[in-house]
Amino acid sequence: MLRVLCLLRPWRPLRARGCASDGAAGGSEIQVRALAGPDQDQEIEGQKGITEILMNRPSARNALGNVFVSELLETLAQLREDRQVRVLLFRSGVKGVFCAGADLKEREQMSEAEVGVFVQRLRGLMNDIASSAVMGLIETTRGLLPGAGGTQRLPRCLGVALAKELIFTGRRLSGTEAHVLGLVNHAVAQNEEGDAAYQRARALAQEILPQAPIAVRLGKVAIDRGTEVDIASGMAIEGMCYAQNIPTRDRLEGMAAFREKRTPKFVGK
Repeated sequence: MLRVLCLLRPWRPLRARGCASDGAAGGSEIQVRALAGPDQDQEIEGQKGITEILMNRPSARNALGNVFVSELLETLAQLREDRQVRVLLFRSGVKGVFCAGADLKEREQMSEAEVGVFVQRLRGLMNDIASSAVMGLIETTRGLLPGAGGTQRLPRCLGVALAKELIFTGRRLSGTEAHVLGLVNHAVAQNEEGDAAYQRARALAQEILPQAPIAVRLGKVAIDRGTEVDIASGMAIEGMCYAQNIPTRDRLEGMAAFREKRTPKFVGK
């Protein structure tokens, strides 16, 4: 079992405007907190720089409703501008569920035009994040098809034939099955506290955190954009990202640390 000793800053709600789902018992459905050391202004290796998003809509098992999606989009937009945030974790505040998928009860009350607008916003949200114990694209079992990008992401991840099988059947996968297929990176046995996946995610976040943040960010861009194009174009994208990293202080620090046989201290500049 992984144990991480740290202090947690209080959950911070970021409220959205102009939306109309039920909320989390009258509170915010999306909340944020940062991990910090004993001195919250002092950078602690392995802790500061990791921020958690808590999804907290228990009445609907974290289903993707209007308020939920709006608050999450607003939260991501704010965190994207926060250079102190290096690693972002998504965590469910609802026991036994991560996200139930689309809020079909709310969707049923929308007009066709409202459905189109909402699904477009949802697709934009899923361009920023990708989630998924039991998981699947079950829309065809509800008279729907995946509308938030699932028909495009799943074939790129698993191949066309297997993606068609999973979408056409609406099959649900266990965490172990998803791991075998390569749909998720890790599958862990549950612990007594019920937070084994969260602890594994925290451990992974702490592996990423000490690395050069600009290089990590540009590496993400190169991978995400490069997989959408042919290999030659992908190489060009990598070259542009590499060129942006050359003038950084972190690159010079990395080479100096290697030469001096010490741990580098990256500052994100």
